[in-house]
Amino acid sequence: MIKSMTGYGSAKGLSDKLEITVEVRSVNNRFLDCSVKLPRVYTCLEDGIKSRVQQGISRGKVDVFITIDARYADDTVISVNEPVADAYMAALKALSERYGIENDVTATSLSRLQDVLTVTKAETDVKKLGEDIDAILVKALEDFNSMRAREGERLYADISSRADEIERLVGLAEERSPQTVAEYRERLAARLREVLESSDVDEARIVTEAAIFADKTAVAEETVRLRSHLAQLRDLIRSGEPVGRKLDFLVQEFNREANTIGSKGNDLQMARIVVDLKSEIEKIREQIQNVE
Repeated sequence: MIKSMTGYGSAKGLSDKLEITVEVRSVNNRFLDCSVKLPRVYTCLEDGIKSRVQQGISRGKVDVFITIDARYADDTVISVNEPVADAYMAALKALSERYGIENDVTATSLSRLQDVLTVTKAETDVKKLGEDIDAILVKALEDFNSMRAREGERLYADISSRADEIERLVGLAEERSPQTVAEYRERLAARLREVLESSDVDEARIVTEAAIFADKTAVAEETVRLRSHLAQLRDLIRSGEPVGRKLDFLVQEFNREANTIGSKGNDLQMARIVVDLKSEIEKIREQIQNVE
């Protein structure tokens, strides 16, 4: 079944207490154009994210938004600079002994001395973070593709109904074409009788003129090709493959055949059929702009 190019999906997860949110959005585009927005410090993960998107999406303007919330992460590390602390303790002991004063140093007072304690941020395991983001992205893409599939079902139903209407109109054109020839023959015979002022006219001449007219106005070739295109259209929209570009090309062929029928049509009724035919083809063309 066909899928729509437009869709939205999201998923959340954790990576070492980092809360990760992934959102995937897409709109129509002739080719695949993927952009990734994530914290600048993790831009090294962008290529892997794009590669994952390309595995499941073939066409559309796709935006991937990744937010990383570190509020609950244990990312602060406080450590003791032992050489500095040892040096302070030795110096304080020496002062106490030299001047006979009490050495009342405590852990708290020692920690307040410069450079005894160092505060650093815990390093993030970027490789593991990338793996966790990828797993969450897969879930977001599943949600995203589910929405695109639902939209695809609506597109399928609409395109199918319009294909049925085109087939009906093709049938009307096939019925009308020989009637046009018969009516032309009657008009030709009437004109000849009027000009010759006689009911006795050359039947062979009428047959010849009617045959020439029939050859010029016959639409059998065009309607046969249109029916073939309709069969292709139905096969494509039933397939699970990305077929948007093929459908776009196929609809151009629909228009070409309809235009030819219109140029051959030589009466008002056929013209109306062609107008309705082209209207349905245009509606299909508009819909397939949304097909992946």
